[in-house]
Amino acid sequence: MQLLVNQVLKQYATVKAVNHLSFNVNRGEIFALLGPNGAGKSSLVKMLTGFTKPDAGNISVTIDDVEYDAIPNWALGYLPEDRGLYPEKSVIDNICYFAQLNGMAKSDAKEQAAFWLEKFDLSERKSDQLKSLSKGNQQKVQLITAVIHQPQWIILDEPFSGLDPVNQEKVVTFLHELKKLGMTVLLSAHQMAMVEKIADRILLMNKGEAVFYGTLGEITQQLGSNNLVVASYIHAIDQEKITELFPKDDVVQINDTKLQVACAEKDQLNHVTDKLTKLGALSSIQCQQRDLHQIYIDAIEQHGEIAHEA
Repeated sequence: MQLLVNQVLKQYATVKAVNHLSFNVNRGEIFALLGPNGAGKSSLVKMLTGFTKPDAGNISVTIDDVEYDAIPNWALGYLPEDRGLYPEKSVIDNICYFAQLNGMAKSDAKEQAAFWLEKFDLSERKSDQLKSLSKGNQQKVQLITAVIHQPQWIILDEPFSGLDPVNQEKVVTFLHELKKLGMTVLLSAHQMAMVEKIADRILLMNKGEAVFYGTLGEITQQLGSNNLVVASYIHAIDQEKITELFPKDDVVQINDTKLQVACAEKDQLNHVTDKLTKLGALSSIQCQQRDLHQIYIDAIEQHGEIAHEA
C-alpha cells in the first residue's frame, strides 16, 4: 500500500495552489504535511481524497495491488478542518452513527466505541449530549469517529486543536496506536513539538511547493545546520566585529547584548565559541539543537525570499 504524488499541479485562476509537487507516503507511517495558511495543503488533501482532480501530474494509490487515482472512500478515515458532529446527540450515538455510515455493524461499533472512549477517559460521558463536553473532549470524540472503522488511510487536519498539553500527549499515544494497528496516517498540524515526536517523515509546503521533505534528520542535513549557539554579553556588542567574524547568514542579533549563531557541525562549536569570546565579555553561552519549530520558521522565511527574487 503506497501513495505516489507525481508532479501534481492545481491552479485556480492565476494562483498555483499546488505547483508540480512530488512525494510518496509509505504503508504504516505517520506522515506530516506542514505549511503556513495558504501553502496549498487543503488543495492537496482535496485531490488525495478525490474531491478534486489535478490539472496536471497524477496521484496513484495502491491497495492490495489495485491502483486508484485517489484514496477510495471505503479505505479512508478523515478528520476535516470543519468538524461535523451532532451536538444534540449523545457521544455514543454520534460515534455509532458515523461507524455505521462506514459500514460497521451496530454491535461492532459499540464495542469499538467502548475501547476508544476508555482510551480517552470518556467512558463516563458516553450518554451525555456532545454539546455538554468541553471543546477538547469534543475533539477527542471527533478523532474516534474518524478511525473507529479501522480504515487503511487516515487524514487528520489539526488533530491537536483545542487540546491541553495532557490531552495532546494522549493524541500522540493514540496516533502510535493507529500505527501499530497498521493504519497509515497523514496529518496536518501547527504544533511542531507534537509533530517532531511522532512523524516518520515530513513535507513542508509553501506557495504550493515543497520546501523540505524527508525524515527530520534528513531535513536537518538539507538545511545545513542542526545547532544554535546563543551568547549573552555584559555590554553592547560591537557591530563591526560581528560583521568581521561571522558570515551574515550564520548570525542573528536578538538585541544589543545577545546573538544567535548557527553551527552546522558539532566539531565547529569550539571554533564558534572562540569567535564569540572576541566580541566582548560573555555573561552566558548556550548550545541547543535546532528543533522543528525553528527549522520550520527559517525554511519558510528562506523560501519566501527565494520566491520573491524569482
